[in-house]
Amino acid sequence: MNATRPPSSCAPRLLALCGGVGGAKLALGLERLYGEAVSIVVNTGDDFEHLGLHVSPDIDTVLYTLGGRSDLERGWGRAGETWQFMKALHELGGETWFQLGDRDLAMHVERTRQLRANVSLTDITRDIAEKFGIAATILPMSDDRVETTVITANAAMPFQRYFVEKQCTPVVKRIEFRGAERASASDAVLAALRNPGLEAIIICPSNPYLSIDPILSIRNLRSALKEAAVPIVVVSPLIGGQAVKGPTAKIMAELGVPAESRALVAHYAGLIDGIVIDEQDRADAAGLGLPVCVAPTLMRNLEDRTRLARTTAEFAIKLTARASQTSGGAS
Repeated sequence: MNATRPPSSCAPRLLALCGGVGGAKLALGLERLYGEAVSIVVNTGDDFEHLGLHVSPDIDTVLYTLGGRSDLERGWGRAGETWQFMKALHELGGETWFQLGDRDLAMHVERTRQLRANVSLTDITRDIAEKFGIAATILPMSDDRVETTVITANAAMPFQRYFVEKQCTPVVKRIEFRGAERASASDAVLAALRNPGLEAIIICPSNPYLSIDPILSIRNLRSALKEAAVPIVVVSPLIGGQAVKGPTAKIMAELGVPAESRALVAHYAGLIDGIVIDEQDRADAAGLGLPVCVAPTLMRNLEDRTRLARTTAEFAIKLTARASQTSGGAS
């Protein structure tokens, strides 16, 4: 156990909403600090079937990151990866636009096998997290399929086609979450949200439109968040009007939304009780209309991640849920 982690009986019980790489960094800090007291609800809107396999990119990023298996140089996938499968597939003329490493392939094969045996995605994820020695509870947002679809000027594109194959180059007109109207949060997610010991909910610095909105598109999950009697805070994915990684600022511009703290607060209006912004954006704090924590939010290493996780958790726990929206100020 990490030396900085308090005993589980002392750790605050937290729930985080998380996407892929950026969100996983903060999730790692939370897990290292608070261990089994943390539940992480992960976006599955970008799950898709590829080469006959069920691929869950954000879940795998969180599993690999918290399980100490992520490739730190590339920022995605497994460490020590090899690519013999992709080379052989290329020789056969197969689809190679979405790269599946040899180690990563084992995850998708086993997940697909279990899904076809009617094991839920929730149970599969829980079992893998235990095998990886992860103390936190990692929960898919739903066991039902929700498909993030990017509407461009010329086509409706499945998320991975837009994000990986097209490298986010098409102009985004709107984003849809197909299947969300029929999807439900799993019993495990709802139980985590309704846990009487829950002290705060943290929205990780993930893309609001591509990573967090799919989670919020599930009606009973969003309503459970609103009904939770604990503070909800968001960590901004922007620093000085730019995203550290990914197309957040690009998408905001294409949707006609300024890449600034005020727009993030408006996006999550009625849901959040506070926001954490970077020191470069300190000037934004006075006009946001809700409590603000100003802190270094760039996470280069594990020390940065644990520091931001502690700062965010302490800020959130101190807030009074919902009532805090009547006051403002920066800490």
